[in-house]
Amino acid sequence: MTSQSGRLALTHGQHLPPYRVVAHNASTQSENKIHDDDVAKQYGFAGGLVPGVTDYAYMTRPLIEAFGLAWLEHGRLSARFLKPIYEGEEVTVTAAVASFDDAGVSVDVSALNPAGEICASGTGGLPKVPPPAPGLDDVPVGPLFAGRPAASEEALAVGTVLGTVETAFGDEEYTRYLEDAREHLPLYEGPNAVAPSGYLIREANRVLVQNVRLGPWIHVSSEVQHHGLVHRGDRLSTRARVVDLFERGGHKFVDLDVLLVANGERPVMRVAHRAIWDVRKKA
Repeated sequence: MTSQSGRLALTHGQHLPPYRVVAHNASTQSENKIHDDDVAKQYGFAGGLVPGVTDYAYMTRPLIEAFGLAWLEHGRLSARFLKPIYEGEEVTVTAAVASFDDAGVSVDVSALNPAGEICASGTGGLPKVPPPAPGLDDVPVGPLFAGRPAASEEALAVGTVLGTVETAFGDEEYTRYLEDAREHLPLYEGPNAVAPSGYLIREANRVLVQNVRLGPWIHVSSEVQHHGLVHRGDRLSTRARVVDLFERGGHKFVDLDVLLVANGERPVMRVAHRAIWDVRKKA
């Protein structure tokens, strides 16, 4: 592994060391019953789905191994979740350098199940020059929805500003996260811990579920751009706005523009976040 602040020496076409992890569905008791075996089977799945945010966390490991803290400062990852990953499956995350030029490094990342099927894929990397940080007003602050209404076309209308969710990084919930997502790396632990990308992407899910009540729903994809580190003790606010709402194949989708801000003044992550908020039942 590289040092926390350094990089590996990379070349075009180079395959990074694979990461293998036994998948864990820590959300079997959550409000989202797509993670429950019995309910998920009603929608045509073999069992409860390992959360997409957990799949995403697994996919970040080769990028952290390659780029260290620099990736959490200004790296990116666009991830799509294509097939379910189930509890107890050994997941293999592979990564290969797709391009290496004056613009930076681009890496193709895939997560495969034991059958060798690609369950998640994406492209990540590290630009040579950090992109400009978004403005604090790009995604406005809003109050949480009164009464937390049921999700609907009206509640999630395009242009709607969702209520901002506040959290402190480094509490007991974070300790549980590290175990649930198998994120045991030195830079994520101890008094000088920085927030993993997988922990931050969970906040994009939280801003949705803390504003509306959902039935079984599925995290489909996230396009993430980091803009700075989150340190233990930082206060995070997660802002979101609905940018698209559409139906495809009987599923109803919502696209969110999400901005995470540290201590009310420092943008640290921008996310284009997509979810199926109303899942088509198995015929």
